[in-house]
Amino acid sequence: MEMDVDMIMAAGGLDMDPPRDHTHSKEEWARFLDRCISSRLDPDTFESYVELLYSKHPLPPAIIADIFLKPQSSNHESLDPRIPRYIQVLSQHKLIDTPSILKALYKYSTSHVQAQKAGNLPPEDSEDKVPLRWGSSYASEEVIFYRITKAVAMGTGIINAADALEVCKLMAKWMTLFTSASAAFAHEVMGQLQNGQLQIPQSRDEMEAARAAFVMLLLGICENQTVLSALSRPFAKNTRRALSESLASFIPSIIQSASQIASRLELFRTETLASFEPPDKKKDATNPVIDDMESTMALDNFVVPELPNVNSRAGLYIYLNACLVGRPLIDDVALFNYLHNRYQGDIQSTTIDLILASFDVLANAVFRNEGQQASYVLRSYLINKLPLLLATLATSMYPPLSAQFCITEALSQVDTNAFPTLSAMFDDTHNNNTFTDSVRQDFCFACCLHGLIPESSIEGLLGEITYQTLPQAGRYVKEQLVEECMGDPERIQRLISEMDNMDGNVGAVCQALTEVIGRLCHNKETMTLKLLCSQLAKKPLSLDVMLLFDKPFTVLHPLCELLNNWRYEEDQGEYQPVYEEFGSVLLLVLAFIYRYNLSTMDLGIRSDSFVSKLLGIHQVVKPQEELTEQENRHLRGWILGLFDTESGGLADELLSSCPPQEFYLLVPTLFHQMVLAFATNHLDEESLKTGVEYLVNTFLLPSLVPAILYMSNQLWIELNHNQEHKAVIRILQLILLTKQGSTEAQTMLSSVVNIIAIPLEYGLRSYQRFDPKSQAIEPLLKAMRDNLRLSRRTASATNNELESWCGTANGGLTALVRHTIQGFVTWSVHPGLNVMPTSYTHRQIILALKMHGAKRFLYTTLEEVKMQTEAGNGSIAHDVATALICAPDVTNMPPPPEIALVMDSSNHPYVPPQLRISLRAALKAEAEDCKIIQKSDPIMAEIIVRLYRKVEAQLLMPPPAETMLQGELANLSLGENAAALNDAFAAAAQSDGLGGDEANMSLDLGNGGSDMGHLGAGDSSHHGLDFGSSDDIFGSMGAGGSSADLLDGWDLS
Repeated sequence: MEMDVDMIMAAGGLDMDPPRDHTHSKEEWARFLDRCISSRLDPDTFESYVELLYSKHPLPPAIIADIFLKPQSSNHESLDPRIPRYIQVLSQHKLIDTPSILKALYKYSTSHVQAQKAGNLPPEDSEDKVPLRWGSSYASEEVIFYRITKAVAMGTGIINAADALEVCKLMAKWMTLFTSASAAFAHEVMGQLQNGQLQIPQSRDEMEAARAAFVMLLLGICENQTVLSALSRPFAKNTRRALSESLASFIPSIIQSASQIASRLELFRTETLASFEPPDKKKDATNPVIDDMESTMALDNFVVPELPNVNSRAGLYIYLNACLVGRPLIDDVALFNYLHNRYQGDIQSTTIDLILASFDVLANAVFRNEGQQASYVLRSYLINKLPLLLATLATSMYPPLSAQFCITEALSQVDTNAFPTLSAMFDDTHNNNTFTDSVRQDFCFACCLHGLIPESSIEGLLGEITYQTLPQAGRYVKEQLVEECMGDPERIQRLISEMDNMDGNVGAVCQALTEVIGRLCHNKETMTLKLLCSQLAKKPLSLDVMLLFDKPFTVLHPLCELLNNWRYEEDQGEYQPVYEEFGSVLLLVLAFIYRYNLSTMDLGIRSDSFVSKLLGIHQVVKPQEELTEQENRHLRGWILGLFDTESGGLADELLSSCPPQEFYLLVPTLFHQMVLAFATNHLDEESLKTGVEYLVNTFLLPSLVPAILYMSNQLWIELNHNQEHKAVIRILQLILLTKQGSTEAQTMLSSVVNIIAIPLEYGLRSYQRFDPKSQAIEPLLKAMRDNLRLSRRTASATNNELESWCGTANGGLTALVRHTIQGFVTWSVHPGLNVMPTSYTHRQIILALKMHGAKRFLYTTLEEVKMQTEAGNGSIAHDVATALICAPDVTNMPPPPEIALVMDSSNHPYVPPQLRISLRAALKAEAEDCKIIQKSDPIMAEIIVRLYRKVEAQLLMPPPAETMLQGELANLSLGENAAALNDAFAAAAQSDGLGGDEANMSLDLGNGGSDMGHLGAGDSSHHGLDFGSSDDIFGSMGAGGSSADLLDGWDLS
């Protein structure tokens, strides 16, 4: 029954009349409006005519408002200035009301068009088939919102409960629409920012002005007694829910620039609306929105005793380890934001701790015997990346603080056992290590190169004479290097070799190479690009260094686009060089993808692109019947060309008819046919050797990546007979054990093996368990032993690590995590000189997260923090736990924001990937249940809330740049300063004919209460909105224009 009453009330009460056909009346009103506008009819004459028209052709308020506020065929850019004057007359005669005006405004608002551009159209409006919307309705909306605000405050805007509920539903829709439009504008601005062409559109300013007026109306409605009375009724349940949900998404958009109004709206949402819910309806199960309000309020109001804030030595050490454990995640903006939040702007502590943590990370890797792969990138980070970070921090230093002081202070605390002086390196008792020897002086000279310390101070810092000097060419400048490379391709090869240097110049080298790649792709200089890509592909460690300075998207997106759009020239002479150039570019892309386990989202490519298709084909072989006629023809051509010696080999005819993209997508099917043919004796040994000789030539060698990945998968499969396995093994022997081809081909083959080594090893080990007596496996494993160490850098644990860590005494992985936290706390309590950092790899944390899940891992950490707090180490334990939660997880990273800009389209909307729940999200969920947890374990509840607040504070993102995303209500300075709002009123009055008494409204919301009593009528002593003496919505709109004999010729009898 409640639903029936609700529907009746929302519809305006009981109406027993049969439905009427308004078609003829609507046509008459539309003709009338057209004649009024074309003749510029003045409001007085309009008033006399409209009464006559209504007596002949009565219409409901919603239809009349719709006719007057919808776009016309002759004008759909903006509302005609006469329309608001006519609306005034219609309101005076009660022919339209507040719900009808809001509904028509909403239906044709420009915000729908703006929201649709970025796919942010509110779901309830996505199916609305409105043929036409206003090009710019914001100015009219602003004026009408202010007018309705006045009427609501005067008591004439909302007459009864039915009006109140209908208005609330419409306001909920308006809030959703404004939120979507604002997000669309922000999306558009971000796109301009990425392109370096930031321009704030005028329509954004107009939208913000309209929304400012809407906020005033919203506040007036939410504090109107008629509305509150209607919302408290049982039949208003659905309206309350809609209003609460819209407020929850709308309030965050105004909280920064209109905090006082936002607070009052939030109070209305969390207290007033919540109080209307019946206590006996099990609201926990039926109203999750109210639940969310209460949990948020409980968390905000939860009081916990504060602990002293400590920035332990372990904290930043953990964060940097996480950034460098797999694909380097040293994003300058994110790192500086984290450092700023962690150290609260203390530049001296930030600089010293950053240097110390960087040395600690390298020392830990060396003493854990992490190997060349880890030590190489960590050493390059310390010498080539860290000085650049310090140079940025130095710009915020003011005398007497200097970079030299911070560097001196940090080096005095660096462990000389791990990083010996020059003289100690020649001590026979010293255990030399090539990755830590000379690091101190290399770091000092790199700092000197970037102007952080004078060269004369280096010997004093090191405590002895040094024979090292600054680079002969001085400090590199990226732009200059780019121009040199574009003018001289040989300079590119020299730069690639310089990526191994430890002199502080590698950052400029890497960024220059990234820009050169982009330019070459844009210019389609594929010959030069082939040389660059083939050189980089054979140096996997250099790829790590590149990602210290650039994101994968920046490097790879141009290459992927080039591969996707690669076409033969119309006058193409030879086709084998094209295959060679294409293959070299593809090989570098695959080297990046498989080394770091990158997804298509990381690359910024769509699912229908060539590279995206190639990444999945090694798992799927097309059956013969699923191949198209063209694919069948190509497959037959390749089989004959590779294995039929009488066919003449791989002729240009085959290569010209089969572009490289189509060949690579056929490779798994081609090798499937090879395996079947050899296993069934349809292909003899000599023919197989001939085919493999072709495949290990440089122009086809990159195709071995999808081919060997396909064969690796086949080795996992237990087939009915062993012949196919043996065929796969024989093909692998011919590829890996027979040294065929030129030196260049052998180098490229090594690059291929680097990519496929890990999955091939797993496949071979699987086959070895299936056939333990086979003597063919060990030689293959031995052939790629060196490649295994260079194959992957994904932060995944090896099989040996997995067994060792899960076998930790007294608890397995749980015991390992707790033991690691204990080690961090102990080290931070006693961070003395020459004390080695806690032995640790972030792979342990990632493994525990994957195997236990975020919630279980979180409680393992919380239990240890609780124990350490009871032992008196609470501050340090909280800092360690905060660092573990804040640390980035390279295996669970969202794509960079710019991905959405290049991937989103009308045909392929961008859908963010589904990520695993993070530690931060798990902690937030527990913190919101703090009241429940407090009942059973008050100490744990305090730790959870305290830790949650620390984590959120350290991961707080700065507000967007003022020039890019100004405050959502920048033209409102609410509370203490009402001048900006007065300007908005005055501007609205000037542009739309407001009376002067209304243009000088004042506003003071600083002492806001629970009602709208301060919005008094005509009494300036209230310090409120002075609405003059008129009681109607549009009472003070002046008349304008001249009358015309509009209805001559109309038959109104």
